[in-house]
Amino acid sequence: RTLFTAMSELKGFEEQKGPARPLGIRHKADPKRETWAEARAREARDLGVHEQPYCLVIGGGQGGIMLGARLRQLGVPTLVIEKNARAGDSWRNRYRSLVLHDPVWYDHLPYVPFPENWPVFTPKDKMGDWLEMYARVMELNYWVATRCISAAYDEAEKVWTVVVDRVGQRITLKPKHIVFATGAYGPPRQIELPGAESFKGELLHSSQYSTGEKFRGKRVAVIGAASSGHDVSVDLWEAGAKVTMVQRSPTTVVKSDTLMDVGFEIFSEKALARGITTDKADMIVASTPFALVPKGQRALYDVIRARDADFYKRLSDSGFAIDFGEDETGLLMKAYRTGSGYYIDVGACELILNGEIAVKSGVGIKSLTPDGILFEDGSELAVDAIVCCTGYQSMNETVAGIVSREVADKVGPCWGLGSGVKGDPGPWQGELRNMWKPTAQEALWFHGGNLALSRFYSKYVALQLKARMEGIATPVYGEPSNART
Repeated sequence: RTLFTAMSELKGFEEQKGPARPLGIRHKADPKRETWAEARAREARDLGVHEQPYCLVIGGGQGGIMLGARLRQLGVPTLVIEKNARAGDSWRNRYRSLVLHDPVWYDHLPYVPFPENWPVFTPKDKMGDWLEMYARVMELNYWVATRCISAAYDEAEKVWTVVVDRVGQRITLKPKHIVFATGAYGPPRQIELPGAESFKGELLHSSQYSTGEKFRGKRVAVIGAASSGHDVSVDLWEAGAKVTMVQRSPTTVVKSDTLMDVGFEIFSEKALARGITTDKADMIVASTPFALVPKGQRALYDVIRARDADFYKRLSDSGFAIDFGEDETGLLMKAYRTGSGYYIDVGACELILNGEIAVKSGVGIKSLTPDGILFEDGSELAVDAIVCCTGYQSMNETVAGIVSREVADKVGPCWGLGSGVKGDPGPWQGELRNMWKPTAQEALWFHGGNLALSRFYSKYVALQLKARMEGIATPVYGEPSNART
């Protein structure tokens, strides 16, 4: 048996909503009246220039925007900085065909849920527009075209000195806390490809890929067989490219309709009809300790394998390597442990089964040649371009680049549970490493994940920061290296 508790609010410091919502007007004549628009313009003009934020959120994607909204409701002076030109560009700038693989009921933002006519699966540009609207209506202080150059913490003064570049202007900020919300997995992971300098074609990472149109009629190798690898392969095929997916390790694949039926039931119209709102579903999911999740996932994937046995046999017979994790726990545990190695099938597998997308699996890459890829078995693949869908590094690599390698090493890896499987070394942590909680570096936090995780945990990061701002005692119980107030 387990006991689950979750903080709801800080007594005396409740969110400014419901009965505590702002009036929006002063019902009194005033020759010095300041309208809402004027007050917002003044606040946006002053914060970070004449007044310092209590919290600086580095990264204005979904995680940073949701945390900014939570902190705004709690009255915590917060500045969110985003390197792109507009809020939502982190979605708009991805490859042309990107659509969320998670359903709408799983992806709501706090305070402003998607309307009832919102599609089940959200296209990237529609998501970008929603985030831009959300940042505006939630009144975030949000700087676009702003890059964080450096950050250093003064242990004596308990304040950060952060240098940012805002549209070419260097500005120094002095927040009490900084939150890295730069994406759960950090910078792109560039794999070593001997002979890359000799390759005559185009070589790029999936983070640089936008459309397959430029590759029409060309031979393209996609290195990587997880979510981005499949999506990019389909986009290239639709543009008229001849595509070969190079699979370096087995992939966990689940059909989208199957996952909707048996894996996402708690986030669905059926769940809503039973009174299970998104908030209730979040609490139900969070109430299961990570140590107990694998058992339930094994049972779930027994059902999935039986339901789609013919699909998996055909996919395996086509030369595609399938697994369900080292301990048969499937997609969810891979997401928690390594954030890689899985794909929710929304159409790519049909192209693989039909031979429209070729697969090269089970053979390592020896080197690149001027005309393509040489494999360890001596075979060669002639291609005009290579797209590396090889994932992303840990978010603490971003810390190394902005703060220091010393601080990044002191904090340690982000994400993963310490399960002991490949890519998630022990010791067992019991929760995701360094996410949404105090770290070994005082006043440095991490916030990230998909829309659902960002929605749920943004509340608890915001409450922890509000408590510190108000001087409320915040003892932390856990490993001594991470025990900070």
